[in-house]
Amino acid sequence: MIALLILMGGAFGAVLRYVLDTAVKKRAGKAFPWGTLTVNVLGAGILGALHGASVGTDSEALLGTGFCGALTTFSTFELDTVHLFQDGRFLRGAVNVVASLGLGLLAFTLLHALFRWV
Repeated sequence: MIALLILMGGAFGAVLRYVLDTAVKKRAGKAFPWGTLTVNVLGAGILGALHGASVGTDSEALLGTGFCGALTTFSTFELDTVHLFQDGRFLRGAVNVVASLGLGLLAFTLLHALFRWV
């Protein structure tokens, strides 16, 4: 049952990642990986909220492992950063690393605290 919940959450998360990434790229352009940053920070926040709310095993499997696991993408973050550095856009590459990690941790921490408090 847990594997099925992860599969269902993952299917929805993967599709949402594609939709959000495409929409953000369309609005913000491709000079900076705003789409990847958006989905990763969003996923970190959702995971923080779930963990803070102490949801049960089934919800954690569906939403945490499945949905957030498919929504977020560490490998694409790495690839985007490498491409920025390879293209000589060192400042953008560094900003991508700091923003992705910093905003992701901030979103997780704030939503974790909020949902733990509520």
